[in-house]
Amino acid sequence: MGKDVIVACDFSSKEEVMSFLDKFTEEKPFVKIGMELYYAEGPAIVREIKARGHKIFLDLKLHDIPNTVKKSMSVLSRLDVDMTNLHAAGTVAMMEAAIEGLTRPDGTRPMLIAVTQLTSTSQERMESDLLIKEPLDEVVMHYASCAKKAGLDGIVCSPLEAGKVHERCGENFVTVTPGVRFADGEIGDQVRVTTPAKAKEIGSDYIVVGRPITAAADPVAAYRRCVNEFVG
Repeated sequence: MGKDVIVACDFSSKEEVMSFLDKFTEEKPFVKIGMELYYAEGPAIVREIKARGHKIFLDLKLHDIPNTVKKSMSVLSRLDVDMTNLHAAGTVAMMEAAIEGLTRPDGTRPMLIAVTQLTSTSQERMESDLLIKEPLDEVVMHYASCAKKAGLDGIVCSPLEAGKVHERCGENFVTVTPGVRFADGEIGDQVRVTTPAKAKEIGSDYIVVGRPITAAADPVAAYRRCVNEFVG
């Protein structure tokens, strides 16, 4: 399994995302389409970006009763994305239903990963807002184990937790890690962050990088720097 940098295209319109992608005349970055862009433009934007030759991580974080998630994943599987996700907090039954819905008649499906705790979540917030008193890393590991039990390919987690996830769930259990910033950059509203080089060292399989690339003066140069630091 090769490492890769996923660019978070958190734009609010087709015009903005296409203007950004047009800057890449040599590379075809793996891109993340999240709620903002998907809700603004609908499934057509996924098809259009896919047609341009990009791999796509559709980041909609489904979380509902198992039957609803199963039916929704069945619809999303038709968009030919490469990766999609849900919340591990939805239970093993929901994750199993998601796999069932996502699997196409020919047996193929996109990679499915589970969100454990968001990178904006701290121990204090988890305890005060969610009434979860266990240590944050133990909660993440438990969610990871449940995702593996359900048959998922991996999880979204902080890069600081990637190595522990591999220890618990195996080297082939994929870790997709947001919360990555350059050493000389701003961390924004993220709490648990690290650099591309450190994420590589810890064991992240994919890093998701947004503003350090999309808001850079030269996004292509920032992307290449990130790939160089993480992939080598």
